[in-house]
Amino acid sequence: MMRHLPAVLLGTAALALAACATPVPPVEVTRFHSEAVAGWAPGTRYVIDEVPLADTTGMTSGIQPSLEWDSYRTAVERQLRLQGLVPAEGAATSTAPLKVRIGFERADRGVAAKRSPVSVGVGGSTGSYGSGLGVGVGINLGGGPREMDNLRLSVRIDDAATGQALWEGRALAAIPAKAPAAQPSLAAAKLSEALFKDFPGESGRTITVP
Repeated sequence: MMRHLPAVLLGTAALALAACATPVPPVEVTRFHSEAVAGWAPGTRYVIDEVPLADTTGMTSGIQPSLEWDSYRTAVERQLRLQGLVPAEGAATSTAPLKVRIGFERADRGVAAKRSPVSVGVGGSTGSYGSGLGVGVGINLGGGPREMDNLRLSVRIDDAATGQALWEGRALAAIPAKAPAAQPSLAAAKLSEALFKDFPGESGRTITVP
């Protein structure tokens, strides 16, 4: 039995490496923002709204936070810190100038194909997220018989005092449902990193992040 142990270990290691090397499909990102975003100084404080951001179509993954939502919150907060923003704590939460709202949705391809486009706007200028399929311009829903998960991460940063949207964006990706990349922690990290790439991004432009 001992002679076969190295082969077993090698096989296990190979599977682990394959999971780590699993490619994540490209992410489609669109952002909108006002000029106020450029004025945020490093150290500007923010608070997270504990109620998940509702989809503007009225379809949400639920009105209460979930374990998967927590994965996206953790990933988004990491990106906020990389932009120099700081989470408010204790009494400072009541005076933090920024409020961050986070939403995510996971839907199978059949459900997503029937949805309407999602429209959002900042400062009266409205942009449209989504094609007629309602899952984003240029997203390949995947060929062949594989089950696909359509993942959407939504983040909106508001002026906490007025409730006015200062920055908002959507990150969309279609991932095989059974792929390691569809796991909440991996998907959250990928979508949030893509969403905040070159923050604040070009307002109104849709990009594809490999």
